[in-house]
Amino acid sequence: MPRTRKAAPGVDVRLALLDAAGELLMTEGADGITTRRLAAMAGTTTQAIYTEFGGKEGIARAMYREGFARLEAHMRAVPETADPLYDLFLQGRVYREAALDSPHFYDVMFGSPIPQFEPDADDLAVSRIAHDLLAAAVARVIAIGALRPGAQADDIAQWLWAVAHGAVSLELHGAIELDDQTYDEYLALSLAGFLVS
Repeated sequence: MPRTRKAAPGVDVRLALLDAAGELLMTEGADGITTRRLAAMAGTTTQAIYTEFGGKEGIARAMYREGFARLEAHMRAVPETADPLYDLFLQGRVYREAALDSPHFYDVMFGSPIPQFEPDADDLAVSRIAHDLLAAAVARVIAIGALRPGAQADDIAQWLWAVAHGAVSLELHGAIELDDQTYDEYLALSLAGFLVS
């Protein structure tokens, strides 16, 4: 019987398993995610996978939700100041930070790298929280009269998300090279079209 490493004291086994699954997904694809390899990488037993996720099938769902939880945490960390427009700009900036911090979850959140996984209604409700936070930040800018009359918070939030997502996706897949300044310019340009001139 193979010996199993023990996770270090204080290590969150659930997160260690999810990060291991993400690493395998990025390097080897969905077929590389096996319970034995996950357990070895996380320093735990295969039984822990069944305890935490009900089996391999539950890992993809947990990765999806964890990715959005991390994005939400980044967005909630942006403080509300007396300058709602700058706060909105920062929301766009932390979107990229969240993606670069956890690229191994990004494809699960927005693509279909694990064919067996399809988000259900509860998963989509979790993903909607990030959109709602962005829409709330847009609504604060609308409230101070900085955006064109008739602007709808949900519509602008979707547009800004699409711009940020497009740039970050291209960056993560190596199609373009981005630095902080160039990304900030993309954000500023995408927002400029909605501002009161």
